[in-house]
Amino acid sequence: MAFTAKQIADFLKGEIVGNPDITVSNFSKIEEGKTGTISFLANPKYTPYIYTTEADIVLVNSDFVPEKPVKATLIKVPNAYAALASLLEMVNSANPRKTGHEEMSFISPAATLGEEVYVGAFAYISENVQVGDSSTIHPHVYIGENVKIGKNCILYPGAKIYRDCVIGDRCIIHAGAVIGADGFGYSKESESYHKIPQMGNVLIEEDVEIGANTTIDRAVMGSTIIRRGVKLDNLIQIAHNCEIGEHTAMAAQVGIAGSTKIGENCVFGGQVGIGGHITIGKNSQIGAQSGIISNTKEGSEVMGSPAMPVKTFFKSSIIVPKLPDMYKQLSALEKEIAELKKRLEQGS
Repeated sequence: MAFTAKQIADFLKGEIVGNPDITVSNFSKIEEGKTGTISFLANPKYTPYIYTTEADIVLVNSDFVPEKPVKATLIKVPNAYAALASLLEMVNSANPRKTGHEEMSFISPAATLGEEVYVGAFAYISENVQVGDSSTIHPHVYIGENVKIGKNCILYPGAKIYRDCVIGDRCIIHAGAVIGADGFGYSKESESYHKIPQMGNVLIEEDVEIGANTTIDRAVMGSTIIRRGVKLDNLIQIAHNCEIGEHTAMAAQVGIAGSTKIGENCVFGGQVGIGGHITIGKNSQIGAQSGIISNTKEGSEVMGSPAMPVKTFFKSSIIVPKLPDMYKQLSALEKEIAELKKRLEQGS
């Protein structure tokens, strides 16, 4: 499907600079732009490409002022990246979605499925499961007993939802994610471990997206809770009885130990590790590969392992490469002091 610059600008409520009748039918990265595509410029690092790109239309921020002529038609919007997301969402929603139940899927007679639910081949839906209207269950999905899934959800191939878990409306669970496996709970008895039954569940609120092969453990008692709007990348581990606050986002390979509470609107870089039974204040930003072993206050910006304020971390990072030379200088000073002491002793 093709769209003119005017149609796109009208949809985005943007301002056109250039040919309003130019037509595009696909997307491209600005550095790989091709004729017939639309691209975007949000990161200043890519600004040089706007003067060479072959893309016919480029979304730019409202304050962008070119330093030399631009071949492409520009559409100025308040936030180019957000505008691109809106366009992609619009195009994606136009794609036809499957409905109905494919052969070789199993749906318990005691399960309740809403209208226009799609169930792919080899999916397994257990007793007393409830699936809301217009949800999509791809092939090889497993849904355990008493699970509740809201409306307009998507469960991609191989997702596993253990018994009693609850998933709100408009959630996306990517391939290989496991929701509700047992938490890592054992009591030490002599030289062996005794498994503690995990009797709780996982509660996921509305508009949550969970990446591929991410795991969220069920609670010992009560619920492990993922609040609305949370975005989890691939390969994340969230342990039992954790609570992740609204609209918090985590990059890949984050690990959260048990009974930790994360405030709302937090951002985690990749490979962050969070200790158990601590609290991360809302609006915190945790740099990649940070290790958090104690509570953080609201609005904290930390990095490093163990984590420290970002400014302190960068100051420390500048010093670390100098340590070998500083060690040599210190050793030399120690020798000089020892020699001076020796001379003073001999003089007395």
